[in-house]
Amino acid sequence: MDYIYLDYNCFQRGFDDPRQIKIQLEALACEEVFKQAEKKSVGLVWSFMHEDENSLCPFLERKWEATRLSDLCKIKVDPEKEIYNFAKDFQQKAKLSAKDAVHLACAFYAKCKIFLSCDDELLKRAKRLNLEMKVMNPIDYVRETNRESKNYGRRRN
Repeated sequence: MDYIYLDYNCFQRGFDDPRQIKIQLEALACEEVFKQAEKKSVGLVWSFMHEDENSLCPFLERKWEATRLSDLCKIKVDPEKEIYNFAKDFQQKAKLSAKDAVHLACAFYAKCKIFLSCDDELLKRAKRLNLEMKVMNPIDYVRETNRESKNYGRRRN
């Protein structure tokens, strides 16, 4: 099973302004990832950084939904010195914010295959790190997995 680390914005995307097409598509893509986790076709990871961001969220409905979705996450990542070291390195090499660097470091530490974010700047900067995990937007992830499942179905016939 592949493990996916979702940036905190993926847990919140369904609450963002639906007048923007990109946000609508990202919200649907994030919803699809959560459905895959419910079916146990992928595993999700929740970290202390998610917990921290969720505790700071001023909107109760958003906070509750993120907490509900966190129950789908089968791996929980606690603070570790190694994560701190990865984050410092990522921050320096890719000029990431501390928060973004910690999220990436948690995903790397948990040996996730995929890191998803709706933050275009984070995605661009994270690709500079050449990590052994795919770093992508949820829309691209859903597009890729749909393409793979169609190709798999064709090969079997």
